[in-house]
Amino acid sequence: MGAAILPDLGTEILIPVCAVIGIAFALFQWLLVSKVKLSAARDASPNAAGKNGYNDYLIEEEEGINDHNVVMKCAEIQNAISEGATSFLFTEYKYVGIFMVAFTVLIFLFLGSVEGFSTSHQPCTYDQTKMCKPALATALFSTISFLLGGITSVISGFLGMKIATYANARTTLEARKGVGKAFIVAFRSGAVMGFLLAANGLLVLYITINLFKIYYGDDWGGLFEAITGYGLGGSSMALFGRVGGGIYTKAADVGADLVGKVERNIPEDDPRNPAVIADNVGDNVGDIAGMGSDLFGSYAESSCAALVVASISSFGVNHEFTAMLFPLIISSVGILVCLLTTLFATDFFEIKAVKEIEPALKKQLIISTVFMTIGVAIVSWIALPSSFTIFNFGVQKVVKNWQLFLCVAVGLWAGLIIGFVTEYYTSNAYSPVQDVADSCRTGAATNVIFGLALGYKSVIIPIFAIAVSIFVSFSFAAMYGIAVAALGMLSTIATGLAIDAYGPISDNAGGIAEMAGMSHRIRERTDALDAAGNTTAAIGKGFAIGSAALVSLALFGAFVSRAAISTVDVLTPKVFIGLIVGAMLPYWFSAMTMKSVGSAALKMVEEVRRQFNTIPGLMEGTAKPDYATCVKISTDASIKEMVPPGALVMLTPLIVGIFFGVETLSGVLAGSLVSGVQIAISASNTGGAWDNAKKYIEAGASEHARSLGPKGSDPHKAAVIGDTIGDPLKDTSGPSLNILIKLMAVESLVFAPFFATHGGLLFKI
Repeated sequence: MGAAILPDLGTEILIPVCAVIGIAFALFQWLLVSKVKLSAARDASPNAAGKNGYNDYLIEEEEGINDHNVVMKCAEIQNAISEGATSFLFTEYKYVGIFMVAFTVLIFLFLGSVEGFSTSHQPCTYDQTKMCKPALATALFSTISFLLGGITSVISGFLGMKIATYANARTTLEARKGVGKAFIVAFRSGAVMGFLLAANGLLVLYITINLFKIYYGDDWGGLFEAITGYGLGGSSMALFGRVGGGIYTKAADVGADLVGKVERNIPEDDPRNPAVIADNVGDNVGDIAGMGSDLFGSYAESSCAALVVASISSFGVNHEFTAMLFPLIISSVGILVCLLTTLFATDFFEIKAVKEIEPALKKQLIISTVFMTIGVAIVSWIALPSSFTIFNFGVQKVVKNWQLFLCVAVGLWAGLIIGFVTEYYTSNAYSPVQDVADSCRTGAATNVIFGLALGYKSVIIPIFAIAVSIFVSFSFAAMYGIAVAALGMLSTIATGLAIDAYGPISDNAGGIAEMAGMSHRIRERTDALDAAGNTTAAIGKGFAIGSAALVSLALFGAFVSRAAISTVDVLTPKVFIGLIVGAMLPYWFSAMTMKSVGSAALKMVEEVRRQFNTIPGLMEGTAKPDYATCVKISTDASIKEMVPPGALVMLTPLIVGIFFGVETLSGVLAGSLVSGVQIAISASNTGGAWDNAKKYIEAGASEHARSLGPKGSDPHKAAVIGDTIGDPLKDTSGPSLNILIKLMAVESLVFAPFFATHGGLLFKI
């Protein structure tokens, strides 16, 4: 079988060093962003040169901005957005904290009861000749790792939100110097979030494994089973972050659009609109904090799934530390690759024109994928034995290290394909979105029909890409291959998140420019940044959904192994009823989240109308709207409305496992995975296409677009209606579904010992 070239000591140094480098790089990027001052202070000397030798004073004069009240106004607006976002997250985390405590007790009681809370050692599940640690230990350590995963997820989302709100006004101010300067600030800010999240997740997981190893010693099966709680904690927080944040942002957005743009015919982000601050807050709590927690959850779960499957294979049996931590080594190399890739956007090449923004972001995806392929080839060669065995449903399958490299690579490139297909269907540079925009000529109904058709069609190629990834990786390395393929897709998470966070930061920058009364030229620049960010946000959602499919399948495999199910036969009644109910769950969940957005938006619309009708001088701009009431409506609605969808996801595996048993639960997991992925992709892409069709008409960059415009024309009004319908699809239901399929799978895996021992009560009667 042979041994890995990289010694164990090398692994123990490589992983934490890469994580620390990632954190240091994030802090360095934040330092560069902080050099853009949100202050009216200025050196009056005519020779005072700003960054890169530019004279800030002269540039501001060129742009016709000599009123430094604008800077103070930007700072004031940024503070309002930051306070609103922080207040919402603290309120959300308070409620989520109560849930975490309750679920922590549940994990300990359920897993501890597997052996009747015995403290004596038990025969190992996969090797009855050896003695392993008691189930009570697994209960305790699973509980600790659950809390660690939850806390890391919360911190990831919160830090992302803080840097985004810190950077949005700075992006606005840098837009005075040109689109290139604004792009760099927005992108660097996104990179801060990407690297902090990737590095923190890796470091906490690595430290947890080493601390648990002190107790578990040679019982690696028990050790990595306890580690699965880390993925459950990460995804539980992500569910509430995604659903709560998604309801918040879309309630505000829909309310602001329907009254402001459609009824009152005032521009987006107009300061007269009472919902405008709530809308900007929503971008941060939904698209930044929610997305950060979501991708952290995917990363934690794919790592946990790979580690659980590997722990019962030759890596775990022979105690090969370096090979065992191969999933973490992939993530470590990913941080270094993303660091190099980021420099291409911020330092090696300079953006000088609007048309260069989107290509620059797309190049990030291509460069990181190419470099990562080389990186994975190297670590597969040095960190894995030339040949080893992988556990495959009761038997050991012989795998070569080059086969495992191909598993990671196929996941990595499938992610890129999904990203580009998503871009093709959601960017207004291509015909699908232009066709949707053109359909607005005949009203909102045809726009909705075209948009829905586009979303359904956009599912085809991503599903084939996922199917090929699954076939190749399973053929080579069984369920372990699928787990590392998911890790391959997520290995460039730092770059993916940087691109994704860039979008909401640019969107907020445009809103601040409008509210601060900056020139039309500045708004055009921020709109150009936002349009590119809209497409990249859709690409980010594509990545998240694609990786969720692979992650949940890997977790499904680990669950089936842990629950000692030899085959999952869909023709048996127990499995088939689970399959059909599981396929229904994403529809039930989507109905809940969309209705929640509708209910919250209804309250918002009524409040915005009330203010326009009762506050004298509001439309004339002589009176200030009551922003705080709208922020409160969004906060209250989202906190209240996130509970039922969250309960549906968290309680389903428990109810099915306890009353119907592991076979029915395996059917539920398979059904929700298959239908959830399809709905998630079509919902996200439909919403993204409607949004960019509206922006296509508003920008009027081509003859065709100008024939549909300008703002306020009938086609534009139809496009706004489509965009408003698409908002909850692309920012609430679609992205939340990938958490549904992952969370149910990881929860089933954590509780598998309990379900296998005590589950299926109804079939025992």
